[in-house]
Amino acid sequence: MNGILILIIIICYFSILLLISHIIGKKHSENDAFFLGNRKSPWYIVAFGMIGSSLSGVTFVSVPGMVGNFDMTYMQMVFGFLLGYAVIAFILLPLYYRMNLVSIYSWLETRIGVRAYKTGASFFLISRTAGSAARLYVAVLILQTYVFDAWNIPFGFTAAGFLLMIWLYTFRSGIRVIVWTDLLQTFFLLTALFLIIWQVAQKMDLDFSGIVTSVKENPHFRMFVFDDWHSRQNFFKQFISGMFVTIAMTGIDQEMMQKNLSCKNLKAAQKNICSYSLSFIPVNFLFLCLGILLIHFADTNRITLPPMGDDILPMLVSEGFLGIPSLVFFTIGIIAVTFASVDSALTGLTTSICVDMIGIKKYEEKKAKSIRIGVHLALSLFFIAIMLIFRAINNTSIIDTFYMIISYTYGPLLGLFAFGILFKKRRTNDKFVPYICVAAPLICFAVDRILNVITGYRFGYELLIVNSLLVVFGLFLIRKKDKII
Repeated sequence: MNGILILIIIICYFSILLLISHIIGKKHSENDAFFLGNRKSPWYIVAFGMIGSSLSGVTFVSVPGMVGNFDMTYMQMVFGFLLGYAVIAFILLPLYYRMNLVSIYSWLETRIGVRAYKTGASFFLISRTAGSAARLYVAVLILQTYVFDAWNIPFGFTAAGFLLMIWLYTFRSGIRVIVWTDLLQTFFLLTALFLIIWQVAQKMDLDFSGIVTSVKENPHFRMFVFDDWHSRQNFFKQFISGMFVTIAMTGIDQEMMQKNLSCKNLKAAQKNICSYSLSFIPVNFLFLCLGILLIHFADTNRITLPPMGDDILPMLVSEGFLGIPSLVFFTIGIIAVTFASVDSALTGLTTSICVDMIGIKKYEEKKAKSIRIGVHLALSLFFIAIMLIFRAINNTSIIDTFYMIISYTYGPLLGLFAFGILFKKRRTNDKFVPYICVAAPLICFAVDRILNVITGYRFGYELLIVNSLLVVFGLFLIRKKDKII
């Protein structure tokens, strides 16, 4: 019965998205609509929708699940996000709008050279493809485990079905339709979050003051760590890393910035970033509060929780401990947040390949549109392949691993942009840029292992900073003597 209910929810939800896509796609299916939404997206719609696309199925299950091991220390990183968004709004956005960019990586060609441009775009493609496939994998795996396995449907078929649904409502109008579908999906995500918290509270007979007291007095409410420098949860590591992670994953990420560039002008885009960044604090705080309530609920009812934090919420929901309404809300939330993050990724990756790698601007509109649709489809198939690899590895504890992966892959990209902005009057030898960008993550990996053996210290998310600084230092070493006039 639960499986049939979830399938009905998925079909109804997808039908709504397909209807929105059909309405918009009838009038706006050209490349300018796909890449930049004709630069007519209202900033407040973009801001609200970006909440959902910045989160994911990983956030929905991993953030509540990480409370048992790390308490609420994730909020330290969330506070760092604010500073990162300020850098994006007042340093990067003016740069992108001044140059009227479609792909933000084309700025690297102007500032450093062709190889830097291609290297930056390549690192984005690697980072975003792996990251987005991981996000989708978590959501598909949850539904596979608790629904489709019972019907003996193979995981590959489930993964292909989800990618097909996302492709169908994005291939016509890209960013133009995503701006509006993300609005809907963020609304469903936040509604699901509030309603699940309410359902858990109802099961424990807690009113609002009771919820506040239960969360505040729980030993897992600890939020700050100042005394342990070896811990990845140290405040300074988390806060500073949060700032740089935001710059890397939003400010120099084609997927996220593409929505900002679809706004009418710079001022509208800045309003979008500032308002959207403030929403991140209460949303993540509520996810962590949900984690505390789930632990409290399990302790009260003597329920044995699974060892993996990522499995706590899906287990409590699917096995009926929280009731049918929570199952419905959870299903809607997990689908909404997953679709919102993956549809943006497919569009951003398609844009980067078409503009940065293929040079689609040199083709006439009809030919360019055909190429764009082909790339969009090929990426969807590639996503399926990556999810099958994740399935073979079979690791669902993904959020911590996810941030470590981006520390390696986004570091060189952040270093390229940092050098270009900080050393405006210096040129570097472009032909050596790819080698430096590949060497930096390898050096970081080796240093991390050596430090661990000698001192017991392991890099946390600050690895992103070290990685990018190595790239900046390398580019400075190979700088040319002549200056930019």
